[in-house]
Amino acid sequence: MRAVKVCILLAVMFLSSHAQIASRESDKARVLSLENAWNEAEKHKDVKALDALLSPSFAYTDSEGSFMTKLQFLASIMASNYHPEQIVNENMSAQLYDHAVVVTGIYREEGKEKGKPYIHRGRFTDTWIQENGGWYCAASQETLITR
Repeated sequence: MRAVKVCILLAVMFLSSHAQIASRESDKARVLSLENAWNEAEKHKDVKALDALLSPSFAYTDSEGSFMTKLQFLASIMASNYHPEQIVNENMSAQLYDHAVVVTGIYREEGKEKGKPYIHRGRFTDTWIQENGGWYCAASQETLITR
C-alpha cells in the first residue's frame, strides 16, 4: 500500500512539473509574439497598442544612449519626421525567470526620418514582466551594429 502511495505522489509531482514546463514555454512564446506585435504597432504608429504593451514604469535607452520614459518613447513614435516602413526581428532568444522574460535579438528597421531614407540594424534587450495576468515590457535597450 505504501508503494502505491509513493507511486501516486511521484506521478502527481511529475504531471505538475510537466504542466509548469508547458506553461513556462507558453509564456516565452507569448512574449516573443508580443515583440512582433510591438514592431507592427510601431510601424503603424499605433500608440494605443504600444501603450498596452508597455509597463507604466517603462524605461527605454535608444541606440544613441538617450534615455526615455514611457511617455517620451510614445511621443517619439508619433513624431511627424519618423516614418518606419519595416521593422523585423531576427535571432530572438527568450530567457524565462519567475515573473519575467528577457528577450535578446537583432532588429532591422527601414524607413524615412527627416525626409531621408535610413536602414538601422542593431541588437536589443527587452525585459518583460508579468503583472495582473498580462505581460508588459518594463525596459528596452538597443545598440546599433556597425559594419
